[in-house]
Amino acid sequence: MSHQDSTILCRLILMPSGRQGKVECGQTVLDAARQLGVGIESICGGRQTCGKCLIAHETGIFQKHGIESKNSHLTPPEAEEQAYAEEHGLDLSKYRLSCSARLKGDALIFVPESSLARKQVIRKEASDLQIAVNPAVRLMYITVEPAILEGTADWERVQRAVSNQWHASDIQLDPVLFPRLQSALRQGNWAITLTLWNNAEVIRIEPGYVERMAGFAVDVGSTTLAGHLVDLLTGQVLATRSMMNPQVRYGEDLMSRVSYGITEPEGLARMHRAVLKAVNDLAVEAAASVDLHQDDIVDVVLVGNTVMHHILLGIDPVELGGAPFALAVSDPVDIKARDLGLTSVSKGAYAHILPCIAGHVGADNAAVLLAEQPQLDDQITLVVDIGTNAEILLGNRTRMLSASSPTGPAFEGAQITHGQRATPGAIERFRIDTGQGQMHYKVVGDQRWSGEIDADQSLKPTGICGSGIIEVVGELFIHRLIDRSGRFVKDAESLHPAVRLQPNGRTYEVVIADSEQTSTGHDIVVTQNDIRQIQLAKGALYAGIRLLMERFGTDRVDRIKLAGAFGSYIDPTYAMVIGLIPDCDLINVTAVGNSAGDGARIALLNAESRKEAQEAARSVEYVETAIAPHFQEFFVAAMALPHAEDKFPHLAGILPPRNSPGDRRKDRSSRSRRTG
Repeated sequence: MSHQDSTILCRLILMPSGRQGKVECGQTVLDAARQLGVGIESICGGRQTCGKCLIAHETGIFQKHGIESKNSHLTPPEAEEQAYAEEHGLDLSKYRLSCSARLKGDALIFVPESSLARKQVIRKEASDLQIAVNPAVRLMYITVEPAILEGTADWERVQRAVSNQWHASDIQLDPVLFPRLQSALRQGNWAITLTLWNNAEVIRIEPGYVERMAGFAVDVGSTTLAGHLVDLLTGQVLATRSMMNPQVRYGEDLMSRVSYGITEPEGLARMHRAVLKAVNDLAVEAAASVDLHQDDIVDVVLVGNTVMHHILLGIDPVELGGAPFALAVSDPVDIKARDLGLTSVSKGAYAHILPCIAGHVGADNAAVLLAEQPQLDDQITLVVDIGTNAEILLGNRTRMLSASSPTGPAFEGAQITHGQRATPGAIERFRIDTGQGQMHYKVVGDQRWSGEIDADQSLKPTGICGSGIIEVVGELFIHRLIDRSGRFVKDAESLHPAVRLQPNGRTYEVVIADSEQTSTGHDIVVTQNDIRQIQLAKGALYAGIRLLMERFGTDRVDRIKLAGAFGSYIDPTYAMVIGLIPDCDLINVTAVGNSAGDGARIALLNAESRKEAQEAARSVEYVETAIAPHFQEFFVAAMALPHAEDKFPHLAGILPPRNSPGDRRKDRSSRSRRTG
């Protein structure tokens, strides 16, 4: 102990955080820990009823810290703490309630993970980034004076209880909850649990003591919606549900939906209702799967590209269909979930929508910044979220650039002869085995290679998805059956007997699975036009990347992160072989899963991260590919496999030599610049 200005100070060490300092003796460990920056959970406000603030008092001499922590340095348990321990089976010789135990001398205190107010959650994918659990909503348990004749109104007494027990003032009540207030007070015998949003507004009232609080983070993709139901007290993902975006029926790509909204008088309203119904359905399914009531979902975070963002808010995206691609709003939006049309969550809940960056770079990209944090790295990182509209981030801590590239739906199987989405039966992997004279494939839903099992024992293929056709194009190029222009070489059928080629007009098509193997009874083929569709899509993406590299002033990238559902299933080697991404050490090319969904979950669990997302979004320099002077030039060069000019040293030994017989168009192809 020490004396300073007649105040007795104690030395407090908090483990495992290592936070320490001198605090005033006589106060509770709960209050002292908070002074040192270690938040300990306490839903009941220190009235020894919730049991969330457990701590362990470690005794002995701790030479490293220069203190002796004795039993006598904490006050002994009093009657209320003993009563709680007896009722809940708590061993007070091992754990104490930090809201009851007061400091009398130097102490070393261990705070279990379960008692931390800001718990750490390791993300399941992508990186080891941790999420500090500090949501925008909190629980507050209070006891209220019973009503008496000629007394004050119930709400005024609730406000007084909040002020006295939590030292909080100016708390407002969502008017929709007024009918709930009196019944909750009486059902709870004048004890209620309030749910507060931003420490300012009561958005839920529950009778008695309650510690249920969930949130819903949704990535509203143009093709797929993915929702994560999260425990806002622990950070645990309780359930994940996904579904196709019902708007697909109004157009595969974003511009088709913009056009639908223009041409159909009820187009915008239909798309708005459809996506809201989908989000509501996801929330209902997720909550039901873990036996939660929809009223337990008290916070929502939504992200999406700019067109999805506008349709979600009921804003006509017509201005995004042409230059200058003006957004109606780019700042983050906080709106009552019920006003948005979300009926499957608590009536008082808010929905937070992350900021958009520019005309075609939306809130989902801001979420990717939160999840991957390339803006904090020294290395030059490329993050690509591949969909019908690819969103690209390039840079490091000194500068961050962003662009959008219209890749179209080819990577999702559209515009491909036997293309389909990645559903069971879709061919997703492909290899040419010249040693055994065979072709092999894998289908979604059966991870065995086709050559390993009898055809009648496997899941019969139904078509080919985006990752599969990328590997087909890559394998054909590696084995010199197509040249850098993407065309089948002359007499290709004689080069590799393992590959079944058949005439198709003036060129060929490759049979991936013959009619006896498929569930349709027809050959599954990849045609010359299919290859061209992939070239167009990958050319648009690579051109956008190359444009950002030029603006950044670099001819290399140190790290590539493939985001989104499609990016998670692409083999990085084949992505580079066809020139979907620039050259990079393959060790540093990783799939990071649904980064937009991860970013939405981070924003749901940590209110401060919402400010970080806004700051990061505002610092990004947006490059509009549609009007960039060099984009068309980059696009034409990127049509070649892997590229007409750029080198790929990290694919040495994989790519065919540029002067190989199969590369008959080499320099003539790049000079002719054919794009159709």
